[in-house]
Amino acid sequence: MRLTDPQSTNEDQGLDQTLRPKTFKEYLGQEKTKENLRILIGAAKKRQEPVEHILLSGASGLGKTTLAHILAYEMGVGLKVTSGPAIERVGDLGSILTNLSDGDILFIDEAHRLNKLIEEVFYPAMEDFKLDIVIGKGPSARTLQLDLPRFTLVAATTRPGLLSTPLRSRFGVSFRLDFYQTPDMEKIIERSAKILRVDILPEATKIIAQCSRFTPRVANRLLKRVRDFAQVKNSGQIDELLAKEALAMLEIDELGLEPIDRQILKIIIEKFDGGPVGLQTLAAATCEEEDTITDVYEPYLMQIGFLIRSPRGRMASREAYAHLNQKLPQDYQKKLI
Repeated sequence: MRLTDPQSTNEDQGLDQTLRPKTFKEYLGQEKTKENLRILIGAAKKRQEPVEHILLSGASGLGKTTLAHILAYEMGVGLKVTSGPAIERVGDLGSILTNLSDGDILFIDEAHRLNKLIEEVFYPAMEDFKLDIVIGKGPSARTLQLDLPRFTLVAATTRPGLLSTPLRSRFGVSFRLDFYQTPDMEKIIERSAKILRVDILPEATKIIAQCSRFTPRVANRLLKRVRDFAQVKNSGQIDELLAKEALAMLEIDELGLEPIDRQILKIIIEKFDGGPVGLQTLAAATCEEEDTITDVYEPYLMQIGFLIRSPRGRMASREAYAHLNQKLPQDYQKKLI
């Protein structure tokens, strides 16, 4: 497993439960989204109605699941958590929906992976709070309509473009979570360190924040690994030098790049003369799946300006050449045209 992979793992689940903020006050960053959600919650409470259906999008590890938990806490209602791939049959969805209470929140992670048949069943459930179930087959088949409690659907997705238009249009509001800024990442690490009872100096906090790829889940994971390194070294305090040694041992550089990130850039620069190179070719050269490159590696490399993606293919930027100490080709400017 890559330490800087924003995807959740089994190891992360216990850590997430420990460090997950429970209120908007504890949730750091994403200020515009938080303010809009506060208004939604306040208005819904005054009307004594459930919150509108909400769509949360953004890269993995930015706090979409945490926001769903906070919504349920602030509204004082129950929360049911599931994922798109877990709902395989209409019966599974029916069991989940009929077991909700009025005002409860149903959170569906990876909503873009919902079965299309399940999506169609969701339409009347989201609009009219009714569930249509077909009983029997052939000419004797009949439709049974069940009344559902007035619930709120909160869906999270890393790829909103894969959601069908009819489903996307049924959400009352949609929010996109952006990558965090370094000051916010430092505050998140400081908060996590206090909860984990880790003695860490501000200089070390800043170093970990700079390597965390602007993602809280990655920051918490790196903090845990640096803590392990400090304990083995019998250091009661994490200072700047110890943080650098721990990250160097993990092969994570000052920008949070791991060996595979640097390999992708080097392949573009050395094997394909800086690009442009097509996604299929790049996937074959790196022995990675195309979806893995587009979903896991590219977002951060583009965020820091190391990768240029154009209709003709992928190119390494001037900043990537400088970071890897590579010489810029003389015809580099022409390739950008």
